[in-house]
Amino acid sequence: MTNKMKTILILAVCGAAMALSAEEVVAVVATAAPAPAPTAAEAIFYTDNLWIMAAGMLVFLMHLGFATVESGLCRAKNCTNILFKNTLTPAVGFLTFAIMGFSLMYPGESWIWGKFLGFTGFGLSSNPDASLAEAMSYNGHFTYWTDFFFQGMFAATAATIVSGAVAERIKINSYLVFTIFYVMLVYPIIGSWGWGGGWLAGLNFHDFAGSTFVHSVGGWGALAGILMLGPRIGKYVNGKAMPIMGHSMPLATIGVFCLWLGWFGFNGGSVLSAEPTKVSFVLVTTMFGAAAGVIGALVSSHVLLRKPDHSMTLNGCLAGLVAITAGADCVSPTSAIIIGLIGGLIVVPSVLIFDKLQLDDPVGALSVHLVNGIWGTLAVGIFAFPETGYNFLSQLTGVAAAAAAAFPAALLIFYVIKKSIGLRVSEDEELRGLDIGEHGMEAYAGFQFFSNQ
Repeated sequence: MTNKMKTILILAVCGAAMALSAEEVVAVVATAAPAPAPTAAEAIFYTDNLWIMAAGMLVFLMHLGFATVESGLCRAKNCTNILFKNTLTPAVGFLTFAIMGFSLMYPGESWIWGKFLGFTGFGLSSNPDASLAEAMSYNGHFTYWTDFFFQGMFAATAATIVSGAVAERIKINSYLVFTIFYVMLVYPIIGSWGWGGGWLAGLNFHDFAGSTFVHSVGGWGALAGILMLGPRIGKYVNGKAMPIMGHSMPLATIGVFCLWLGWFGFNGGSVLSAEPTKVSFVLVTTMFGAAAGVIGALVSSHVLLRKPDHSMTLNGCLAGLVAITAGADCVSPTSAIIIGLIGGLIVVPSVLIFDKLQLDDPVGALSVHLVNGIWGTLAVGIFAFPETGYNFLSQLTGVAAAAAAAFPAALLIFYVIKKSIGLRVSEDEELRGLDIGEHGMEAYAGFQFFSNQ
């Protein structure tokens, strides 16, 4: 800019200022003045709130992981159906959790029946225009809306676990009806016993991020669905399990890495603050659990199957993650490795045992989420730091309570659906594939010769 242009600009600004009254000049200066710096408490609140929101977004990413894992481990003719279910699950789960699930899970002082059932009312109640001071008064770390956002992402995850276990033979409408009732009623009531300050919390039961409240609750629902549906056509012949191969190991592998990444939000966000030491510690124990699970499944599959099976290794990663989820905040890094390693070791024989029992689970959801959800919860009572006071009996009580509530509730929901609108697709539809039968489209258009794959 030339000196002449600078002079013209200065004169123009001065002229504009002279045209203003003294009061107007004061108003302009006040408007342009920088906002006061936030206090230390406000700065911490901003940081905590931002981290929990980001963690919720990572948990949301896990639905992409479930979609690709499940579709990759199933046949091409059912790929669209599985992707559709996993697209609808977070949508239906989030909405139903808003209607009443959140109020059931976190009743505060509004307990209706002892510490077993509480309810604060339908819908969401906080004022979106609350001042910063009012927002901070919620809990000092994050807003009411951030709390609901994060917990709503968790809720839908429990139903997604069921999706993979009942894949390739359930009617889409029946699955969605189950999801509505399971997420809106069963999941939050059981979760309220611990996370909502219920009777399990009074026993010092500890489930940091949901080995029981998310994964085994989902796993019990999956077991009920498998029992009510029965196995896929051709899975068991003369009492022997026949292999039904998934159509895309690349998809399954991508899915596991999405889940692995999302788990850092799942567990890291469960610190419920951005406190540096706690969050970083949880991220490390989570990583150790996953890594050890991979190694455990590698060893186990090599010994039992004579080959290092990649699908088993992928499930070993998820098994390690599920197992460490209950105690990621209260066990040492060495203990996290042991917990994850055992999780990976047991996931392979678990898959084989369920096959022996003719419980057809296309993606290994029972072995990953139910078996390792139980193991991880009990492991807290074995490996937790002594000063926490967590004990094996309390952990066992929580595992048994979740089983006693989730499994019969899921059975009842599936039974009512089966007797009313039906649960399973027709034999012809199952053989042709649910993509054509349920959706009228193929995942891989023009490749119909894959229809029996």
